[in-house]
Amino acid sequence: MTGAERVAPPREVAQAAGIIQIFVRDSAALLEAVKDMLPSLTAGHLVMNHATVSKKATLEAAKLVEGTGAAFLDAPFTGSKMAAQNGKLCYYIGGSDLLLERARPVLEASATKIMPLGAVGDAMVLKIVTNLVSSVIVEAVAEAAAITQANGIHLQRLLTALEGNANYSTLIGMKLPAIMNGDFEPHFSLRNMLKDADFARELAAEAKLTVPAIDVTAEAMRRSLDAGHGDLDFSIIGKR
Repeated sequence: MTGAERVAPPREVAQAAGIIQIFVRDSAALLEAVKDMLPSLTAGHLVMNHATVSKKATLEAAKLVEGTGAAFLDAPFTGSKMAAQNGKLCYYIGGSDLLLERARPVLEASATKIMPLGAVGDAMVLKIVTNLVSSVIVEAVAEAAAITQANGIHLQRLLTALEGNANYSTLIGMKLPAIMNGDFEPHFSLRNMLKDADFARELAAEAKLTVPAIDVTAEAMRRSLDAGHGDLDFSIIGKR
């Protein structure tokens, strides 16, 4: 499962031993949090952003922090809500190896994997596009479920067929049963997945790329959001 949501208020900042961890809902909240802390930052601080925000906001936040002499790590994470609760997240890290080593003891308290993935901004791009893949897969599973039911076949048989197929994944194993049971308790909300899909579409537009799969999936998620389902799990797009 991708992109676990931390159960937190819209803006949250955690701090320990000069390391500041930021968990916020979106780009605007990240920049607001960073600007609020600027007068207090010193060369002894390391700021880590864990929220999935735009690449542009990530780079802007890093520039603001580094302008004070403090350091910045791009550190979004992936994992289900249960992974977050059980300290089994995977962190994607953008930034220097030296800063990562400084932050590692803090990250290890909630992680089973810590993955260096390039410069500041690179980790955020990779987090965004992995969420793109997850959302498109769930939309495909939802469409497969709708066609299966329309042909009078029980969805358990679809699950059985997928379990024997090369395309089966942990994500399908989580989300198809949720669709079958109508259980949309939020592990990763529709609202946040749509936000990340829009970030992916922005990156594609900047590169002059066409991305029909995520365009269609984002449209499906937006319809569900407009229907009042934003705070449910993004697998709600499978509800027909």
